[in-house]
Amino acid sequence: MPSPSTATAAAAGAPLHRRPYAPRRLTPAACSLPSRALVKFAPAPMLAHRPRPCLAVARAASPDAATGAKLPTSGGQMLVFVPPHPLIKHWVSVLRNEQTPCAVFRSAMAELGRLLVYEASRDWLPTITGEIQTPVAVSSVEFIDPREPVMVVPILRAGLALAENVSSVLPATKTYHLGLRRDEETLQPSIYLNNLPNKIPEGTRVLVVDPMLATGGTIVAAIDLLIERGVTSKQIKVISAVAAPPALTKLSNKFPGLHVYAGMIDSEVDEKGYIVPGLGDAGDRSFAT
Repeated sequence: MPSPSTATAAAAGAPLHRRPYAPRRLTPAACSLPSRALVKFAPAPMLAHRPRPCLAVARAASPDAATGAKLPTSGGQMLVFVPPHPLIKHWVSVLRNEQTPCAVFRSAMAELGRLLVYEASRDWLPTITGEIQTPVAVSSVEFIDPREPVMVVPILRAGLALAENVSSVLPATKTYHLGLRRDEETLQPSIYLNNLPNKIPEGTRVLVVDPMLATGGTIVAAIDLLIERGVTSKQIKVISAVAAPPALTKLSNKFPGLHVYAGMIDSEVDEKGYIVPGLGDAGDRSFAT
């Protein structure tokens, strides 16, 4: 079966028409809650010290999900999506297990990233339409527009593992690496590698890939760098394996309209800056160093 990029190339000779991108108002049938759980995250300074139930999570098993209730809109607030897919739960469970070997851990991280990127790309990608000749007849078709690649920004090191399968989901991407190191004493980030362009084209869609959203220092610093280069928070989607309230609170306070896709939300961060129960140091476990 040809890949999406191969299919796009095969249609190069077909008469295609670019469809201008515009956010679509989802109908209730298109956004019933079983497809993905959602957290509407309002700024709450004390949230980092509260247990998990303080998050207003719309779960797939809720009565609203059964009736096909409409997915909430952001209204300028940050939204956190926690897709209730059993495969996402499976891979998060593999990552949590301290007995998981390094190679399996990295593979699980890559599979989790693939699923989260699939969820994040719903109703977000520009398309082109046209007609092609099938073996039987002429057919109307719709492809992802290769002229508007998604900008993928993995935060090193662990972001490399979570972003490993992004290109197998998205037909057109450009990857820019960003290295941020967190001081173990102060928990403040410092930049050791910045591969971002000086100016990011207007309207570019950006995926920032950071497996652990704990204290929030690293992800906030990364988004600040993107905004300095012309991106708005509404153009950015964050992909994370596990997130915690301190990071989500910082993001919500600073970046209205941001969307975060996480495999799981844990309740707290300990004094060393680790998410609890979390999955340990994602970089160390991905690369055995």
